[in-house]
Amino acid sequence: MGAILGKESNGRGSRDGWLQAAYAAFVEGGLDAVRIQPMAERLKLSRTSFYWHFRDREDVVLALTELWEAHTTVPLIAAARAYAASEAEAMLNVIGCFLRDATFDVRFELAIRSGALQDALIMERLLSADRRRLAALSELLQHWGHEPQDADVRARTIYLVQIGYISMQVKEDIETRLLRVPNYVQIYTGGTPTLAEIERFHGQHDLNRGGAA
Repeated sequence: MGAILGKESNGRGSRDGWLQAAYAAFVEGGLDAVRIQPMAERLKLSRTSFYWHFRDREDVVLALTELWEAHTTVPLIAAARAYAASEAEAMLNVIGCFLRDATFDVRFELAIRSGALQDALIMERLLSADRRRLAALSELLQHWGHEPQDADVRARTIYLVQIGYISMQVKEDIETRLLRVPNYVQIYTGGTPTLAEIERFHGQHDLNRGGAA
């Protein structure tokens, strides 16, 4: 996510600016931190200017769930449907999606999962996203010849491992993460990526020179 936008000439800021302030509060302090007055202070705007862009606090929470979908679910489904010359390469597309905040915002995901325990709307959105993400992973595996039951179990293995990483806030250095990638591909698909596929994976994500784990 970008830096919080400053004041605009109209003195009310922008919708994006308010939403970025809500995002920052949410990932830093959880759902309880998404409050209009603290966001106004962060933006150096009046509290009343919030209402030019959102009806109420619930409206900005709804907007946060839409932003979260755009920064997690949409890129993940796109990665699952991206072109691949082999099943191993298709799985590397998925794994690569999880490695960068640009394609899967881990802090946002963690905040949403925590917020869902407090808010029914967030929980509804989260459960819907879980279903769509799992369906996309299962469709990927079925495309490469797995029977529906096998594809479903493998999809759940992929997804629950990754959500476990996020929920447990696992920290790994990039070298350790990369070393495990071929094994994950083998567990998830039953096949092993070629050296060329791994090298291409490193190059696509610039991981051989460091990056987000």
